[in-house]
Amino acid sequence: MDEIDVMFNHLLEEMGDLTQSLVKVVDKGADPEANSSAASDLSEPLNNLDNSESDKLVAQPEETAPIDNHTATCDPPLPSSSSVTFASPANLVTHTLEPVEVQNNLSAPKLTTLQTANNEKPQVMIIKVWMSDGSTKTLMVEGAQTVRDVLYKLFDKTYCDCGTEWSLCEINQELHTERILEDHECVVESLSTWTSGTGNKLYFLKRHQKHVMFTQPQFFYMWKKSCMKTISEQEQQLLLKENFEGSTAVVPDLEGWLYLKDDGKKVWKPRYFVLRASGLYYVPKGKTKSSSDLACFIRFEQVNVYSTDGYRLRYRAPTDYCFVLKHPCIQKESQYVKFLCCEHEDSMLLWVNSIRIAKYGTVLYENYKVALKRAQHPPNQCITSSDKLDRQIVKFAPTLDPCTEIEDEAPPDFIPPSPPGYTAIL
Repeated sequence: MDEIDVMFNHLLEEMGDLTQSLVKVVDKGADPEANSSAASDLSEPLNNLDNSESDKLVAQPEETAPIDNHTATCDPPLPSSSSVTFASPANLVTHTLEPVEVQNNLSAPKLTTLQTANNEKPQVMIIKVWMSDGSTKTLMVEGAQTVRDVLYKLFDKTYCDCGTEWSLCEINQELHTERILEDHECVVESLSTWTSGTGNKLYFLKRHQKHVMFTQPQFFYMWKKSCMKTISEQEQQLLLKENFEGSTAVVPDLEGWLYLKDDGKKVWKPRYFVLRASGLYYVPKGKTKSSSDLACFIRFEQVNVYSTDGYRLRYRAPTDYCFVLKHPCIQKESQYVKFLCCEHEDSMLLWVNSIRIAKYGTVLYENYKVALKRAQHPPNQCITSSDKLDRQIVKFAPTLDPCTEIEDEAPPDFIPPSPPGYTAIL
């Protein structure tokens, strides 16, 4: 019995020691100072984060995984979906495709941009060009290509002659205006100014007034003389050399009465206008034609000149020979569209093309020389293997009777009648 009592007492002492150790552990866990120190230890790495890293944590909450009580794993972030990188044998190029909504109707160009690693954005535009018979040709135009490049493509597609009169014309059916796109203009840049909802169209037409200032320079620089139509070809070349082969083109000394349409009204008032290289000026009432009295009407940097059709009926113009000055982005009637009217057709052609000379200068003459060279020396077609075979067949063919007439198939007439509902603008 004594031995049992001794063993029982030892057991009670061990149980008491165990109870005291458990009480110390509980008290230590409930110590607020220990908890605050532990919290400070946990928040210390967060405080060391810079603003950019903390912003990333806030901006991307979906990338933070729930923390387990025992383990915490950190997966690498997924790549952003805004750009895709393609590996090529030479280098790595990042392409970003930016679709652009079609702004116009079926005739509207479809613009697609491609962004390279050098932040360059070459543009590709799908355009629809209308012929005079209502048919269309679809072309793909790159961002750096000019109107001249598009004309060369149309020459190949239509098999027409490479004459200097062929033009790419912008026709606005809302304002009944037409403009000849200059050969040096960038097609993508020019067509990008078209606003949504407009029915603008591109036409491939012959326009004799495109280079009339070079084929008949006396009409612009000798218009005050009655004998301007009786000069020789040598005198014409002399006029071109004097006015276009210098560092800057000489603007025709043009002035005269024009009718100006009041803003928002169908009232036309006569004003005396004077053409200068910087813009169009007019003589205020009670003033003289001296340079100090002239008032600036409009400058040519941000506007284009357009021919018109049917303005006598549409706007009650004094005559049918009107032209318009406006910004290319304006596609509808506005107070910023300037309507002018001339007495005669020759006067209208004189003003419109003189404004083109003032706006573009010697660039027009360079365009004409390139177009003339192309017309005089069209590119030879490449000789393919089938062509060589055809020549061999002709070589060994029997000789025909010299009286037999071989009539080459004439190319189809490329200038069909105008489409219904459209009146050609001269």
